[in-house]
Amino acid sequence: MNTASNRIAASARNWVRKRDFYAGAMMILLGSVAAFVGPTYQLGTLMNMGPGFMPMALGVVLILLGIFMAGSAAVTPEGEDEDILPNPEWRGWACILAGPVAFIVLGTVGGLIPATFGCVFVAAFGDREATLKSSFWLSVAISVFSVLVFHYLLQVPIPLMAWRGL
Repeated sequence: MNTASNRIAASARNWVRKRDFYAGAMMILLGSVAAFVGPTYQLGTLMNMGPGFMPMALGVVLILLGIFMAGSAAVTPEGEDEDILPNPEWRGWACILAGPVAFIVLGTVGGLIPATFGCVFVAAFGDREATLKSSFWLSVAISVFSVLVFHYLLQVPIPLMAWRGL
């Protein structure tokens, strides 16, 4: 009986060292928050969804995906995938996190075109092979696409260009 409990303890220690376990736990946590906050708003029905329907539905989906991800850590062979943070790419993380900040600041000051351009331009430098030229043209293409979709197709009430000052 002691060897069985030792095997279970060793298996549990191996399981919680896996990256997939923590990714699944994070998904379960985020899904739980969304699933519990969603019903505080009106849920509605499938044909007439209320504001709380999507957060609750997406929360349940996140919980299920999190369970699947955390469970996959149990079947990963021992010795594989044990680094929680593999090779940290600080430049990539910083650029990708700075992209939405650039969108917020430039969207407040200048409108949709500068916000989209700045967001994509900053985030593109998270790629190691990114050049100034490739980032510029990617930003132009995404800006044109966002103007077509959000301004003309969806008619989101954000001005294309506006100078509001800081």
